[in-house]
Amino acid sequence: MIHVRIAGTGSYLPGEPVSNDDLVARGIDTSDEWVAARTGIRARHLAAADVGASDLARVASERAIEAAGCDPDDIDLIIVATSTPDYIFPSTAALLQSKLGIRNSCAAFDVQAVCAGFIYGLTIAEKFIRSGSHKRALVVGAEVFSRILDWSDRSTCVLFGDGAGAVVLETSDKPGILASALHADGSHHPILCVAGSVASGQVIGDPFLRMDGQAVFKFAVKVLGEVASEVLDKAGVSAESVDWLIPHQANLRIIQATAKRLGLSMDNVITTVARHGNTSAASIPLALDVAVREGHLQRGQRIVLEGVGGGFTWGAALIDF
Repeated sequence: MIHVRIAGTGSYLPGEPVSNDDLVARGIDTSDEWVAARTGIRARHLAAADVGASDLARVASERAIEAAGCDPDDIDLIIVATSTPDYIFPSTAALLQSKLGIRNSCAAFDVQAVCAGFIYGLTIAEKFIRSGSHKRALVVGAEVFSRILDWSDRSTCVLFGDGAGAVVLETSDKPGILASALHADGSHHPILCVAGSVASGQVIGDPFLRMDGQAVFKFAVKVLGEVASEVLDKAGVSAESVDWLIPHQANLRIIQATAKRLGLSMDNVITTVARHGNTSAASIPLALDVAVREGHLQRGQRIVLEGVGGGFTWGAALIDF
């Protein structure tokens, strides 16, 4: 039987951190106390005007490939999860392939599941590898959410940041990804969306992110608890066997409520939201890479990755790292 393991991780945050106080200095009607108390966010990173999602993805991918001990041309599948692509087309994955100098004509495509996008991409890549059609996949979450924020709306603009995270998946003789689950319910799309599009060279609709914060909070806590329990049940293991929960980094209160539902101490939860805010599809691989590079996550430990995002989409993966 073909198994799949995470061979390497990488991440990248552009520029210097922009603190809550920095936002106040820029004229945003907020305060460090207001943002931190409600979200746990202290800072975020904002990409320069000439930097796209594929640029952030390139750096994170290079670090993941180096950590995996392979060469770019060893990659035979590229999946990029993003809601903020460089272009309408080609895909950000295709642009990333070019920027990495990969010339082996491997498959490359984007996945759009917003903040759950990395879990979607990870699960898709695992199926490709387990089918025997591919041996080594690069899965990336990369976002420049600063481009779709209404900076006059303090309820949303203080929450998000830009960044990228990546993993290299490869075949293994031992189980790595033990179970995964993906879900969606499009009926909830009005509570978190960017309801704009481009037609005939014009923006049609609202091009900015809009969110009903209270509704998102309630929905997120419910489904994150459920989907984590689902993957544990699929694998036939208990929450007590989990060394680390690495959730989507959107809001510290959501993370705390999810951990409580699973009966996990916050000592067993990786949180990086204070450093970079909500980076959507990038947040889970960013937190994963921080956990690895700061020495918290060790080989042989068991982790749950989980995320929820606009759509609504949500999912989780149980992994022996």
